[in-house]
Amino acid sequence: MIVTDPWLRSNPKTPAGYKDLSKLGKVDLILVTHAHFDHIADAPDLALMNKARVYAPGDLNMTLNTLGVLPPELTPRMNKSGTVVPFPDVPGLKITAVRAEHSSLYVWKNPATNKNESHYGGEPIGFIIELENGQKIYHMGDTGLFSDLQFIGSYYKPDVLLIPIGGNFTMDPKDAAYATREWIKPRVAIPMHYGTNPLNQGTPQQYQQALGNTATRVVPLQPGETFRF
Repeated sequence: MIVTDPWLRSNPKTPAGYKDLSKLGKVDLILVTHAHFDHIADAPDLALMNKARVYAPGDLNMTLNTLGVLPPELTPRMNKSGTVVPFPDVPGLKITAVRAEHSSLYVWKNPATNKNESHYGGEPIGFIIELENGQKIYHMGDTGLFSDLQFIGSYYKPDVLLIPIGGNFTMDPKDAAYATREWIKPRVAIPMHYGTNPLNQGTPQQYQQALGNTATRVVPLQPGETFRF
């Protein structure tokens, strides 16, 4: 199982059955797009529970290693445009880091002082996840709108897009619809990063309306739901 940006235990939208991290089952790999709490909160504990590596911005992993949050063997480093094959016995599975337009700051509670400290979280990224059957998932992280999304769409040609639509911190539904329709053009788009606080006001309905009549199928999943493609 690959887990991306895990924020479960304190997330107000997490179903009760997933508040216990052990109920997820075996986690094989964790992908983190940036250091903000709502994306990395449960990554260290999941990694330690499962002995699973965390792929994240290289400098964020160095921060996690330096602070003693995670050991070196669970914090491999990579950077934008880097591609890794995380499991030698699954050569078709590839993870590529791509640019994202956002920020990244890691807030860590120092056990010696019991006070929060702000640490460098590296530059944010998105992930192209290429599966064994050749299909590609593009997890955009918390990106805003930027023109290199056109390059990412044309070069990597993702089949499934996980796209933020909430606004304020990320693209809003109008921006997300433009990026989907004009630049990325996936078969399936799954909206994310909305509805968890009053500032993430974008909705899947607004995104679908702004997208208009395209070949992209919008799948507005609710927490706990699954989708096969």
